[in-house]
Amino acid sequence: MKLKKMFTFLLFIGLLSANAQTKPNIVVIYLDDLGYGDLSAYGATELQTPNMDVLANDGVKFTNGYATSATCTPSRYGLLTGVYPWRNAKARILPGSAPLIISTKQETLPKMLKRAGYQTAIVGKWHLGLGEGNVNWNEHITPGPNEVGFDDAYILAATQDRTPTVYIKDGYIDGLDKNDPVYVSYKKNFEGEPTGKDNPELTTMKWHHGHNNSIVNGIPRIGYMKGGEAAKWSDVDMADHFLEKAQAYVKSHKSKPFFLYYALQQPHVPRTPNPRFVGKSGMGPRGDVILEADWCIGEFMKTLKDEGILENTLIVFSSDNGPVLQDGYYDDAIEKLGKHTPAGKLRGGKYSLFDAGTRVPFMAYWKGTIKPNESDALICQVDLLASLAKLVDENADMSDSENMLPVLLGKSKKGRKNLVLEAGGKTSYRTKEWVLIPPYKGAKMSWNSFVETGVDTEFQLYNLKDDVGQTNNLAKSNPKMLKKLLAEFEAIRGKDYSNFKK
Repeated sequence: MKLKKMFTFLLFIGLLSANAQTKPNIVVIYLDDLGYGDLSAYGATELQTPNMDVLANDGVKFTNGYATSATCTPSRYGLLTGVYPWRNAKARILPGSAPLIISTKQETLPKMLKRAGYQTAIVGKWHLGLGEGNVNWNEHITPGPNEVGFDDAYILAATQDRTPTVYIKDGYIDGLDKNDPVYVSYKKNFEGEPTGKDNPELTTMKWHHGHNNSIVNGIPRIGYMKGGEAAKWSDVDMADHFLEKAQAYVKSHKSKPFFLYYALQQPHVPRTPNPRFVGKSGMGPRGDVILEADWCIGEFMKTLKDEGILENTLIVFSSDNGPVLQDGYYDDAIEKLGKHTPAGKLRGGKYSLFDAGTRVPFMAYWKGTIKPNESDALICQVDLLASLAKLVDENADMSDSENMLPVLLGKSKKGRKNLVLEAGGKTSYRTKEWVLIPPYKGAKMSWNSFVETGVDTEFQLYNLKDDVGQTNNLAKSNPKMLKKLLAEFEAIRGKDYSNFKK
């Protein structure tokens, strides 16, 4: 009898263990400024992205997949919190010295997955602030990714074009020599330090606008920095460096379910492809770094396969916002564009209320579980929190996040009914077929004068089913639809949404 009870107990434990192993690993691969038309799977003919294409063609390729915002910080906020970034006034493009904008008490994707028994990690770009506003970069930097749910964090603080130009591992600058401390300022330069504005002879990349402060590796940056020479990153090796960290994480954590947020820096400026990729695209550095990112994804996928966990790993791929060509440096992105259309058939790009600002490549891949298909379901990165909570059977504070798990797994094409999207603090309203852009004050071209902002003094109404390029404003010819959508928009956003007063 005792032996029978012991056998039953051991069988129960074994079943629990087996069940734990069936939980899929979850990887979010997130690119930076990658446009809807930058992948061959999404129609690009001048660039070939075979590894990204595998995720699209062998998984669910969404044609109506959205970031929450047309810029980086707010999109990352929405992705990790399940909250629309326009609800947080601090969710704007941040300097490298900004404090953390996610509350440590707030629900996050990694916190939810930790409760479900997952190991959690971020490798790559952060750009959600660090510390509480007065960071000592030479001591433990907190709060940061570790305090909002990540067990392991290997990051760059903001963007590749901003100081500090160092990697941060679990709150400490990686490779820092304490005898050469790091100092960072976004207000004034440190005495005796050269800048791109005053010392152009020391630069190897010419700045176009804004990027003319401290020079690191020949590249002038946004913000000032002094010290930390041993810890400074090598720009041309950054993609390889993050790839190696992501691969190492997979190899050392494969025995238990893990969540990895792999946030690549490409194709954000400064575009610094490794010499292996220079000239490969024929489009200059922007095209080259897209090919480099595609290679990194292929190598990462090989690691999952070699470690025997590819078929137990759900991969979600997307970008933080739409494309931009000229974004601070002269790098031939416009001159060598040729026939390539980074936004595809969409209008606008990064910084824009038009569709290309937020409609981005969006794929879900799970070898052997997700059947290849294309979906026009309306889905947003803000939905990952609720959807993945459902996948792992965990409760979560859903907020603006909606459970799109059947859509994500390709079992349904019934997506969201609507979305409130954001660009530069201004919001628009998206349904399955329609886009409403309210009137706003402001420039019609972005601050760098290369992207339409979507701002106008009149209402804009577009039927994306018939007019994907948003060329025919129906606001005056279809007042009934305008009134209907405006009421729906204001029910979510409130009436105090506009800076425009007639």
